[in-house]
Amino acid sequence: MLYQLPNRIVARIGRPGTYEIALRELQASRWLATSGFPVVRALDVHQPTLVEDRPVTWWELLPEHRSATPSELGAVLRDLHALPLPAETPLPEHNPLRGLSTSICGASTVSAADRSWLLSHLHDLEKRYRELPEGLPRCVVHGDAWQGNVAVIPQRRPVVLDLDHVAIGRPEWDLIPLAVDRMDFQRISEAEYRAFVTAYGGFDVTTWPGYRPLADICELRWLCFALTKADSNKRAAAEAEHRLSCLRGDIPRPWTWSAF
Repeated sequence: MLYQLPNRIVARIGRPGTYEIALRELQASRWLATSGFPVVRALDVHQPTLVEDRPVTWWELLPEHRSATPSELGAVLRDLHALPLPAETPLPEHNPLRGLSTSICGASTVSAADRSWLLSHLHDLEKRYRELPEGLPRCVVHGDAWQGNVAVIPQRRPVVLDLDHVAIGRPEWDLIPLAVDRMDFQRISEAEYRAFVTAYGGFDVTTWPGYRPLADICELRWLCFALTKADSNKRAAAEAEHRLSCLRGDIPRPWTWSAF
């Protein structure tokens, strides 16, 4: 939850039990800023503040902005991935499978048969992830790289937002969401995708042999996000059921998934 306060301050309130995540987000923001990378700025105060097991962090309000285009996102990821690995800031190891088992087992809106299928699918993805081929050199990754997490401010370099998942890992992961948007959903045009690839430096993740396993993990994560909201949101429950039908192969690509 975000709250705008006087003096252009934003308070971000995390979920219970997420103090360590909030702390890593602050560390990532400060390290990126020190590295000269345009990033949402944390206030220079002692934080996070803990209120009833919820971490509260304090940030500078951004000026008026818009989301990035595919080419702008590609350029931001190119520059992020080119940064030297931090020598002192402790960034975690990126694992795109983390938390998925908990989300599946804790989902109360799925049948026993669907839960069994999801866990089997997850087990298969874990195996495929361990067997991924070599790719680009490991680097700092954003972990949730999509156009809405890059703020484009007039006459300034684009600013990176939402640092919860910043980690050390495979750069290919940051390229997957936009590639999936093109290949499985057709949310963007071929020209927009080509502009993204060109801005990143010419590497097209869809031609890498490890593309499909990472794409499948990405789509399972998007399904699990809907599952975590399904208890209290009927639209999320219906969307989760639709996404599950897609992953099971009942609905052919290109898919249409909706916000809720």
